[in-house]
Amino acid sequence: QVQLVESGGGLVQPGGSLRLSCAASGSISRINNIGWYRQAPGKQRELVAGITSATMTSTSSTKYADSVKGRFTISRDNAKNTVYLQMNGLKPDDTAVYYCHAIVTVWEGPIGDYWGQGTQVTVSS
Repeated sequence: QVQLVESGGGLVQPGGSLRLSCAASGSISRINNIGWYRQAPGKQRELVAGITSATMTSTSSTKYADSVKGRFTISRDNAKNTVYLQMNGLKPDDTAVYYCHAIVTVWEGPIGDYWGQGTQVTVSS
């Protein structure tokens, strides 16, 4: 019912930048929390950054892993059902497959938990 498609990964030198995008499509009533996880070889998947949805009484809020604070910025465009991850000051330790994750309310259905297929980010000289 809901598809998440990531783009923007690639190979970049240390200190470089990349911008990841995740576009959601399908029978979407509302995208609640949405964010990015990553998984490096031999490691567990970890939360990189997340952003909540705004409500009538509050603005959206963001959360970052300590390792990316000050370097990565998450944002969302609700009109396009898209979330972005701007990654600056990339380090070799940022090398991983990056996955988009969203909690979505669908029309005439329950709230669901969805994942994208992943996009590879490699930081190397």
